[in-house]
Amino acid sequence: MSDDTSVDIDDVNTVDDEQDDDDEGNRLSGGTPLAVVTYLVRSIASEPDAVVINTEERDDTVRFRIHVAPDDMGRVIGRRGRVAQAIRTVVAAAGARNGVQTNVDIVDD
Repeated sequence: MSDDTSVDIDDVNTVDDEQDDDDEGNRLSGGTPLAVVTYLVRSIASEPDAVVINTEERDDTVRFRIHVAPDDMGRVIGRRGRVAQAIRTVVAAAGARNGVQTNVDIVDD
């Protein structure tokens, strides 16, 4: 048995329009906001590998619970919560593009 995992680029770029409709129920409704919050928090944190983001989906709302290293709590929250509020605003905008409401919580372990 071969471990060859090469993929033909033409197979990757081919799109089947009928398949898009069938996969609608399998998509994470908060995919874009999750990518945005992950990118933002990992960029801000001095220990990006310690960042853990838990998601909880209910109806049209996605809740993100962010866990960071104790030394990064101040960086992610910011003075008077300004950085945290900016993260919430950008993630809400990303969620609005998907028709999803978002809630971002920064959790102290």
